[in-house]
Amino acid sequence: MQPFVKETGVVAVMDRANVDTDQIIPKQFLKRIERTGFGQFLFFDWRFMDDGQLHPDFELNHPAVAGASILVTRRNFGSGSSREHAVWAIDDYGIRAVIAPSFADIFYNNCFKNGVLPIALSEEQVEEFFQRFAKHPGYKLTVDLEAKKITDAHGLEVSFEVDEHRRHKLLKGLDDIASTLELEDKIAAYEQANGIGV
Repeated sequence: MQPFVKETGVVAVMDRANVDTDQIIPKQFLKRIERTGFGQFLFFDWRFMDDGQLHPDFELNHPAVAGASILVTRRNFGSGSSREHAVWAIDDYGIRAVIAPSFADIFYNNCFKNGVLPIALSEEQVEEFFQRFAKHPGYKLTVDLEAKKITDAHGLEVSFEVDEHRRHKLLKGLDDIASTLELEDKIAAYEQANGIGV
């Protein structure tokens, strides 16, 4: 898993609440057996028209947000089914952080397991990002997980909270298995002391 320490990137905004996982990655793309390659299908039904061309009105298709790595959206992002593919698609597309007032629990947990940082802020704080995005073309943010701060080039500084265990794993790029292996020496010592595996 790719570590997340600090990300400075172009912001894309999605002025939609209750975006569910079927909208993030439609069910017809869940048959793939790899964990990569899902980015091309992200928001498929919104990004593309029936003829396969990019929909010019969809937020992530605007040239100004090309290469965006930070997504700002509305409440209850990632609701619906528990498909981990939704986070795989977001990550594969290049989005490293998602900022919203709230997230569906399973989606929120899946983000941390796959190297994407979900940041929950107040409705007012999220609205401020939308306003600044509209005011500053090519708007960028810096998300600093070490300092637990979000800043821009126009004087904004916002602090955010994140569970310390999850923060440690993201900073180090540790998935659940790698996190367990960090304790390998202690596990081995316990097994030896208790005659396990002998």
